[in-house]
Amino acid sequence: MSAKRGPTRQSEKDRKSEKDLTRDLIKRMDDCPNAEALNARVLMPFMAALEDVCAARGYVLNVYGEAANLVFTGDADDAEQIYQLVEGYLDAKDG
Repeated sequence: MSAKRGPTRQSEKDRKSEKDLTRDLIKRMDDCPNAEALNARVLMPFMAALEDVCAARGYVLNVYGEAANLVFTGDADDAEQIYQLVEGYLDAKDG
């Protein structure tokens, strides 16, 4: 039986690095004049990096938040189906 481990402690350096990354992302996002620029300059590169890392590790990633949901699947057809489901839901909700 393995012992349970508590939460890992972050070093001050790690916390600073995370804060620096957050500030950098906010600046990059603020520099985008519209949703299209935000998507092209920040969101898509971030998603591509996240997809590469997850794929390399064999992850299927689902992140649910209060204002956004992020879903990874193992198949491009699944991604299109999920997109259609979300679009249908939003259309019905607004309808």
